Amino acid sequence: MCDVPALRFPEFTGEWKSVHLEDVAEFQKKRISSDLLNNNNYISTENILQNFEGIQYSSSIPTNTNVIEYQKGDILLSNIRPYLKKVWFSDRKGGCSADVFVLRGDKCDQHFLYYVIASDRFINYVMSGVKGVKMPRGDKNQMKKYAFSIPTNTEQRKIAKFLSMLDERIKLQNKIIEKYESLIQAMCDNLIEREIQQVTLSFSDFGQSYSGLSGKNAEDFGEGYPFITYMNVYQNQIIDSTDVGLVKINETEQQSVVHYGDILLTLSSETPEEVGMGAVYLGETYPLYLNSFCFGIHITDEAKIYPPFLAYYVSSQSFRKAVYPLAQGSTRFNLQKSDFMKKHFSFPMIEKQRKIYSILKAYSDKLIIEKLIMRLLCKQKCYLLRQLFI
Repeated sequence: MCDVPALRFPEFTGEWKSVHLEDVAEFQKKRISSDLLNNNNYISTENILQNFEGIQYSSSIPTNTNVIEYQKGDILLSNIRPYLKKVWFSDRKGGCSADVFVLRGDKCDQHFLYYVIASDRFINYVMSGVKGVKMPRGDKNQMKKYAFSIPTNTEQRKIAKFLSMLDERIKLQNKIIEKYESLIQAMCDNLIEREIQQVTLSFSDFGQSYSGLSGKNAEDFGEGYPFITYMNVYQNQIIDSTDVGLVKINETEQQSVVHYGDILLTLSSETPEEVGMGAVYLGETYPLYLNSFCFGIHITDEAKIYPPFLAYYVSSQSFRKAVYPLAQGSTRFNLQKSDFMKKHFSFPMIEKQRKIYSILKAYSDKLIIEKLIMRLLCKQKCYLLRQLFI
């Protein structure tokens, strides 16, 4: 079968050739000793980030273990939870865990192949054949049969170069966002800590806690009423009202709803540092529900606390240090809601809370714009991956 893509550089003509992945690339299986590696070239599934974000250096290497060798220019794909789209084009040689697939293209441009592997079309294909539920894994034999089309090497290189330029722009945008987040965090800590007049309060002194959704199973999600997801609470200081899930709620159910000004916090995580991460809801959607791995606090006494201020307060270093000891567990950590509600924290006076919020909100508004630009760039890349490839 031969064809041409929907979008193409004007200087190229002729049809593309239909191939299977195994026709143009091979999965590498050569093993080397982990003792030969350093922290800059051992890669685990956790080290591979989503597409444009690339890689993080490993903090530890398994000793006396044989790992899979990879070379500069190889494509590394996490075999665990493929839907996370953890794909990396290697810029060095080293070794990786057995949970990472190493793919080397010998009959097509490696950069072009990287964008084939990083596409939603390929990831969706892999997900159709995964094994396991909680920890789904890709099937290498199924991947080998993945069908796609390729042009001449010259056209492959031009497509790859064009997309790599867009990736560089996305990386730059990501750095801009990180700088704004760091600035807001530093200003938040400084503005809160320098306040001499502070009042000691527990959250129960000015709020009433409630639980997230209960009694739900997988069939209840996907349609119905909006609910705030775990990641929406974890990733934001102010809840993103456009990023919600849907859940079925029967008329007879007794489920707590989220109101304007409520502070929402994570209850459970794989690390103690991520427990008690919070965000404030400042929207007007009603009814709106909360995921089962978080809990909410409805502010009942606004004479003591200014609800929007809590969006920044719960990310401050002083708050994080105070919450850290409350995380209980070994393999998974949980926050005891009753202990949290009773614990005392130091807050600036109410007038200062309003002023601090006003200052930080101005920078947060700029951050929202930068994140919107990032989403548009990523959306543009997804569109191009669909139109430039077959």
